[in-house]
Parts: sequence; structure tokens; C-alpha cells
Amino acid sequence: MIEARHLRVLRAVAATGSFSAAARELGCTQPAVSQQMKALEASAGTPLLIRTGRETRLTQAGEVLVRHASGILAGLTAAEEEVAAIAGLRAGRVRLVSFPSGSSTLVPSALAALRAAHPGTRVSLVEAEPPRSVEMLREGDCDIALAFRYGAATAEEWDDLVVRPLLIDRLVGLVPDGHRLAESGAVDIRDLADEPWIAGCPRCRRQLVDVCEESGFTPRIDFATDDYPAVIGLVGAGLGVAVLPELAIASVRPKGARTVTVEPAVEREIVALTLPDLARVPAVAATLDQLAGAAARN
Repeated sequence: MIEARHLRVLRAVAATGSFSAAARELGCTQPAVSQQMKALEASAGTPLLIRTGRETRLTQAGEVLVRHASGILAGLTAAEEEVAAIAGLRAGRVRLVSFPSGSSTLVPSALAALRAAHPGTRVSLVEAEPPRSVEMLREGDCDIALAFRYGAATAEEWDDLVVRPLLIDRLVGLVPDGHRLAESGAVDIRDLADEPWIAGCPRCRRQLVDVCEESGFTPRIDFATDDYPAVIGLVGAGLGVAVLPELAIASVRPKGARTVTVEPAVEREIVALTLPDLARVPAVAATLDQLAGAAARN
């Protein structure tokens, strides 16, 4: 019989490339990893790993097992959580991954409301931007991914997931206080064509370049950072202009910078994602409900 704990170890070995690295990731010893892999190969009836010097690689059978492991482990997690939830959500665990501006705006009020309603449900939080957060969900490393997308062109990338729409987040312009357009109610993005730009996360960066090129120019990006407060600080110091999601502005008090409405309008859809099996888990469903409530209050 193949055991879930052995699958978790196999997936760690495949991801890290060695028994010792897998042991560090799992918080156990290398002999323990080796012992569990021997037990798994005995259960499977065929070799799953090939060790050559310091390198460990999968056999064809190992590749098949790793490919199925995430779905198997997600299904087991769903079963365990549903059983625990029979007692009325007095127990439960939800692993949430969110992008930074969602972590500072939507997540706090959602988790506070969840704790008040179901104090026995524990939620852990880590941060990652999409598409990495979506990969973590599919790999079984989280139960809910708070993510975003620009437009409908990439909608098919989530076809295998349960998508809970939360809100539409418009991008706004950010200029220094003394900028010539600081007092403007709205500006055409072409009016900023000759400015130095400060760009945000990689996906937002690509969207900025696409929008600017559609408007007839290529932005000169002097600085790029995933840290929204850093973007705002650079703009406030007069080093350039930027466009940021409203959620990012809401999470930081701009100093020395002004927001302006930018045309053409650029919007991103904020969603909560989970796997179909996990969507039936009461603790996960309750967390999705509270995230939707937080978005409605935003």
C-alpha cells in the first residue's frame, strides 16, 4: 500500500534533487528519507529513483507517481478536513497564500472575521505573486491562493480550479507632489510617455509595458521592485512616476506622492482560487466566504 507520507517525501526528493536537501526541507534526517523511499519502492514494486553520485533523478515510474502525488495528497487533505469539520468547524486548518497588497488589505479583516466565527479554525499565511501562488495551489502546498489577472486573455489558465471572484482593482497613476500633473483629476497615460518609470511586480511590469505600447510609446523603466512601499517612496522622492493597483495604495500611506486617474483604464481582477476537492472542505469554504466579505467591505 502506498502511504501519503511516502508520497510527500518522494515529491520533496524530486523537487530538491537529493535525499539530504529533501531531509532539510522536511525537517527530518537523511536516513529517514532513505528509509521511506525504500518502503515506497517496495510498495510500488519497482525502482522510483536512480542515484548517480550526488544526483538523484526519477525513473519513469517515479515520474508517474510524482505527477499523481499532488492530486492524491489534495484529495487526502480534503478528506481529513471534512472529517474534522463534522464537529462544526471546531477544528480545521487552512493554508493561505496571497500577494502582498492582498495580504495587507483583504486578508486581515477576513481572518479576523473567520476567527470570531470559528475560533477553532487555524489559518497560516505565506506570500507569493501569481503565477507562483497558483503553482503552489496545484502542487498541494496551499489550500487557497489569493491571485489576480489582467483581462480575460489568461482566463483559461485557471480552468481546472474553483474561482471565487472578489473585486475589480483599478490601476491608478502615482506622481511626485510637485509634478506638473499632480493636480490633474485624470491624465492620459501618453502624457507620461517621457517620464522615468518605476515598475512593480513582474506581472504588473509586463502589463505596464503592454498598456504603454498600445498607447504608442515604450516606458523608460529606471527602477523595478516588488515592494510597493519602495515604489511609492521612489515616486515621492521625485525619481519617477508609476501606476499601481488601488489595493497597493490603500495599504501604504503615500508620502510626497499624489494619485491620479489614468486613462485608458486598466483593471485587474482579484480572485480566490482553490482546488475542486478543497472547495468542499468547510474550513476552506468559510475562509472563501470571509475573503468575499472583506472584498465587499473594501
